[in-house]
Amino acid sequence: MNDLGSGFGRPRSGSRREQIGHDESTGPRAPARPRGPVVAVDCNGADLGPSEVAAGALLAADLGASTILFGPEAELRPALDAAATSGASGAIRGSIEIVDAPVSIAKTKDPASAARNRPDASIVQAARAVADGRAQALVCAGGTGAALAAGLFNIKRARGIHRPALALPLPVPGRPVTLLDVGANAQARSEHLEQFAFMGAALAKVVLGVERPRVGLLSNGEEAERGSSLVVEAHERLRARADTDTDTAGGEPMFELVGNVEGNDLVSGTADVIVTDGLTGNIALKVMEGVSQTLLGAIKEAAIASPKSKLGGLLLKPALAGLREEIDPEAQGGAYLLGLRGLAVVPHGSFRRRGFAQAILRAKLGAEQDVVGATHAALAAAGALRQAPMSASAASLPGVRP
Repeated sequence: MNDLGSGFGRPRSGSRREQIGHDESTGPRAPARPRGPVVAVDCNGADLGPSEVAAGALLAADLGASTILFGPEAELRPALDAAATSGASGAIRGSIEIVDAPVSIAKTKDPASAARNRPDASIVQAARAVADGRAQALVCAGGTGAALAAGLFNIKRARGIHRPALALPLPVPGRPVTLLDVGANAQARSEHLEQFAFMGAALAKVVLGVERPRVGLLSNGEEAERGSSLVVEAHERLRARADTDTDTAGGEPMFELVGNVEGNDLVSGTADVIVTDGLTGNIALKVMEGVSQTLLGAIKEAAIASPKSKLGGLLLKPALAGLREEIDPEAQGGAYLLGLRGLAVVPHGSFRRRGFAQAILRAKLGAEQDVVGATHAALAAAGALRQAPMSASAASLPGVRP
């Protein structure tokens, strides 16, 4: 893990990159030493605008996160300058850096082409900062396609990975359930789902502390023969390997395959990791988020419908507040983009500042815990990485012995 040390925030000659913070009594303040990993943040693409992401970066800075914000300086600077008048300390403001990058490809119809042809785009510059070692994690405020394309072209896909996947610990009460893919791959093959199972299990073990995750395939029935041809073939692949794959802990299977699971199992606790393609996963996630928010709104309306219900609502308020916190998507911070050589977190574009702060803190923590390295090591130990073609292996070269 790179430590940028005291040089962090020093503008290059002629660069518009600039350290935030100004002491009225002494003039411009020297850059503050970053606290731990640096997170590159693409501020374009957020529904509430780049300034809301900047406000989230300030909240995260208050908890020790150092960030480089890529977005329109004309919108980012006022948001951060406003914090100076509201009492934010120089040390906090000094852990945030701005790179003026007004070009956004978050909503483009062809993110792959845009990521190739617009090196000045904010997400491309942010991804390049991770690739160059100026930052140790990436946060993209909206635009999953752009984040995936910029990540693949700059941070690069990790060795042995078929396709990156978005993995999200679902905001449900009780034991967390990791769902993947939730949007990176609208189409997938059975070998992709097979690897997603190992990626999700590794994440659940490394990040969530689940010793031996239970893995299920999302389908329309529990029977092995139910589901699309994709699900049936992926089930056969995983069942064939379930009793042979091991992790680094001494020969135990990396996860327990529980087989097919249905939609209600997303919240039932039947599995710790649920695997599907990105189209199905994204739809399932949005349905869950919509239902939870509608339900909370209905409870709130019912609690103020009459004097008696208001009294009951007051009594239930502490418990309901805890429930709201537990199922709030913003409290999760976003999804991990697994399968790249560096860590990326993708929050929802509709998040407010609190959600973006959580995304930054999740990226910081993931970099500190070396989620990328630990997950890749677990995949390698399980033999779940894609093998190089035989023609390209050492064994196939004349005169070379393995």
